[in-house]
Amino acid sequence: MMTAEERTHNVNGVELSAEALGDPADPAIVLLHGAGHSLAAWPDDFVRRLAESGRYVIRYDARDAGRSTACAPGSPDYTLRDLVADAVGLLDACGLAAAGLVGMSQGAAVAQLAALDHPDRVASLTLASSTPGGPGHANPDLPGMSEEIVALFTSEAAEPDWSDRAAVIDYMVEAERPFAAASRPFDEAGMRATAARMADRAANIAAQLTNPFMIDAGEPWRDRLGQITAPTLVLHGTEDRMFPIGHGRALADEIPGARFAAMEQTGHEVFPRARWDDVVPAIVEHTGVR
Repeated sequence: MMTAEERTHNVNGVELSAEALGDPADPAIVLLHGAGHSLAAWPDDFVRRLAESGRYVIRYDARDAGRSTACAPGSPDYTLRDLVADAVGLLDACGLAAAGLVGMSQGAAVAQLAALDHPDRVASLTLASSTPGGPGHANPDLPGMSEEIVALFTSEAAEPDWSDRAAVIDYMVEAERPFAAASRPFDEAGMRATAARMADRAANIAAQLTNPFMIDAGEPWRDRLGQITAPTLVLHGTEDRMFPIGHGRALADEIPGARFAAMEQTGHEVFPRARWDDVVPAIVEHTGVR
């Protein structure tokens, strides 16, 4: 059985915890998690399937996530562009000239900017649950968030006692529930297990669940998407209530040569297990050596 190797890398003056699985001689892919998540949000079995399919898979904790450097809750001292620089710096730390980037939500925004600002370092892009130009920028021509998600952001639940593990896990599960597809039963047991892994991994869980949502996204970049040269695959849930599927279609339309694939019974969430038989082969094919 493959064994994952976890290391801490000093990148841009911060420590980033990363885990690698697979043969370093295989094409490398880097998984970029969403805001409020950590590398533990990518299921071990999903990562293993990618590695067993001939990919060298790196997943890592972004700033404020998992075991990486954390700021005081409510006071992030970095921007989205710093997260882009971190992703590229991690490639340097891992000795990789380039890699395929697989990003989900905020991670997909980081991947878009990396492909624009560091095209020689991005072998391919896989963008999931994303929007043209990234979150935090208005796209009035695209469908808006559902009323439920708008209400979630405007009347957020009271924060838990961050020292109470059980309360934190409950908080994380309920925070994810509205983003899951409505057409299939919510996998509470699976989400609770993931939340427990993330809670136990976090150096500062309060920072992880607050700071990434506060950072400055910088200038919009939707008008630059036509400059992306990396082969791009856009994956988007048919039941995404944060970025309805029109966002994914627009993203694919605006990146030259991009391919679009709808994920049935999927919301704004990490790839559900029921989709892996489609998603894993698609990512493996897309990230092959060209």
